[in-house]
Parts: sequence; C-alpha cells; structure tokens
Amino acid sequence: SSGINAEYGQIKLEEDEDAAQLKFPSEFKNADALLVSEVHMLLKVRKEQNEEMDEDQELSAVFNKTLEYTEKFSFYQNRETIKAVREMLQNKNLHKFEAACLANLCPDNYEEAKALIPSLEEKFDDEELNEMLEDLKTFKDFQ
Repeated sequence: SSGINAEYGQIKLEEDEDAAQLKFPSEFKNADALLVSEVHMLLKVRKEQNEEMDEDQELSAVFNKTLEYTEKFSFYQNRETIKAVREMLQNKNLHKFEAACLANLCPDNYEEAKALIPSLEEKFDDEELNEMLEDLKTFKDFQ
C-alpha cells in the first residue's frame, strides 16, 4: 500500500499501472470487465424499472448519455449472443481485460487488434487472432 515511511522520509509508490502490459491497480484484481453490450442491457433494465414505477423520477443526464452511448456501440443484441461471445473468448488464453477489449472494439484484423491491445502481440500468431476476430464478426452479423 502507498504511504509515507516516516522513519526514512521516503514515499513508497505502487507499481506502475499499464493496461498495455495488463498491470492494473489492486482494486481491479477481482473485478470483471464488462462488454458494452452487457452495460447496455443493464441500463435498459434500469430504465424499464424506472418507467414502471409510479413516481416520476427523472434519470440523470449522465445515465441517459451512457445509455445512448451503449446503444450506439453495443455489437451484440441479445443475452444468448453475449453468452456465446464470452464463452468463446474464455476458451482462449485471454486476460479478462483483453477479452472485453476484443469484444467491445471488434477490430477488423490482427494488425488492428495488436495495435489496440498490445498484450496480444506475444500471445497469438496472426492466424489465431484473425480466426478469433472472424468468430466475433460472425456473432455480430448473425443474431
């Protein structure tokens, strides 16, 4: 943990955080990375619940903007597709952050994937990565 060591007057710093190297703060150790499509579904349910309530409680501008954003960038339209995407990615040697990035960004090819997610460079050859991206494209196109 960060803090000042009074005896020596030194400050102990946390290891550098770097998503490109999959180095995250300790608070994220047990956190899951959500797909934009999952966030969209959660927000839609919250909005529906709000509409069903008797009292007219306005949803915040931030909520509405986030809902709008997730609607625009949600590639997977139903729970079955999201589940299938998650399962496919979990069967690969991916960190949960890498899996979410691939599913959320849907890169067109391995070069784009490796440029956007540098940690993939060492894990997969170009053919393996293109195969994964083709699978994601199939999920996206046929639902």
